[in-house]
Amino acid sequence: MVRKAGRRLATAWTGLEPDVRDALLYGASAIFAGVVWASSGIALYRQWAELALGPYLAGTLASGFLAWRVARRRRAGRVAPRGHWTAARLVVFGVVLVGATLGPLSMEVLWRNEGVRTSTAHVQPEVEVIEAAGMRVAQGRDPYRLLNPHHLPPVPKGQPAYDAFDPYLPLMSIFGLARSTDAPPRLTDARVAFSVLTVLLVVVALALCRGPTGPKVLTLQAMTVLPTAALPLATGGDDLPVVALLLLGLVLLQRRRPLLGGLALGVAAGMKLTAWPLALLAPLVALDRQGDHRRARWWVAGGVLAVVVPSVLPSIVANPPAFFENVVRFPLGLAGITSPAATPLLGHVLVTAFPKLHRVLTAALVFVGGVVLLWLLVRRTPRTPYQLTGLLAWAMLVAIVLAPATRIGYALYPVDFFVWAWLLREEHRADEGRSVVAAAEAVLRVDETTGAPTPSSAARPTASP
Repeated sequence: MVRKAGRRLATAWTGLEPDVRDALLYGASAIFAGVVWASSGIALYRQWAELALGPYLAGTLASGFLAWRVARRRRAGRVAPRGHWTAARLVVFGVVLVGATLGPLSMEVLWRNEGVRTSTAHVQPEVEVIEAAGMRVAQGRDPYRLLNPHHLPPVPKGQPAYDAFDPYLPLMSIFGLARSTDAPPRLTDARVAFSVLTVLLVVVALALCRGPTGPKVLTLQAMTVLPTAALPLATGGDDLPVVALLLLGLVLLQRRRPLLGGLALGVAAGMKLTAWPLALLAPLVALDRQGDHRRARWWVAGGVLAVVVPSVLPSIVANPPAFFENVVRFPLGLAGITSPAATPLLGHVLVTAFPKLHRVLTAALVFVGGVVLLWLLVRRTPRTPYQLTGLLAWAMLVAIVLAPATRIGYALYPVDFFVWAWLLREEHRADEGRSVVAAAEAVLRVDETTGAPTPSSAARPTASP
């Protein structure tokens, strides 16, 4: 039933005019920004919403006007533009990009580094955690510290001490290296590096796509201007380069470049554990240029391991207790201190009402979730990147809702995965169409060379004398 409803929704969406889609997306984004502005308990989120609400409303009105103008031209029998990237639509996208993403990002970075109010009012703790890890690496030290939950470093009054932990994998500290240099603080803010790398990776990934324009445009919007990207980039943003690398890896797998795809997924997996489900399952859908699955599977696995092993293993060997305390126990809420990932979804509500269930629920979720996922992989083994992406989108959505320590911001993973599933499905269909055309052209070339009748002419009956 859920799958049928999803298909009907996808069909209805693809049947809309591009400007109508934009009006709906920007309108929904404006509603989201308004709700955040009015009700969020996080001042930084309210600042973003206050800055982004106007651009989203402007994008909604402008896109609605463009859709009305196109409809009026068609009713009058005149030719109306059907391209997905008309000049007017591109201008609207640019206005929303500057107003909802780049503008708030620039203002928050400026306010933080010029000491407006307190610096922590303009940045989420994960940025400071990554920058501190980067500075430790630049000094030749391990990015992880083994901390006693009862003797944590001092923090400003009224603030929790969870930013003393580093729940990321070692490659994430690269974004904090610039903080140890003498460059202007506004340029060394980790959010700047997050944003630049994200945009570059998304542009490269979409440039490799050869299918219809509609899914590519939606992917670009989801990764740059919609709240799934704009809010994280302006306030924290560590997930965005991870998802951008995952997108690039999936597109490379679709293009049958298993080694390059594995390397991209390996970099993402070396940054954050949220990339591991896709990195571990990617070999299932890998093919090389010759259509060999077995060889491609090893190329993907080799690419992932070639990055993850040398980047993660040294930290594990150097200080195993510190690594597991920071990367494993703390994200699961087992380190003796409450994680900031505490959005009141179902799993968090349960452990808040029944604290003794925390460890049991965490273990049950991991076990049952793993069994269900394994059953789905065996019963309906994904054969293409879009099938794997759609499966993981549902799995991550359920995990976010049921996890004891979670935050609504993690929803960008299933949302982006659903969008990519459409993108990759259309890429798959376009590739199949090109393969059919190429095969037909090859047959015709052989026929012209040998003088043999074409299959269609050979099957045509001859007239009786």
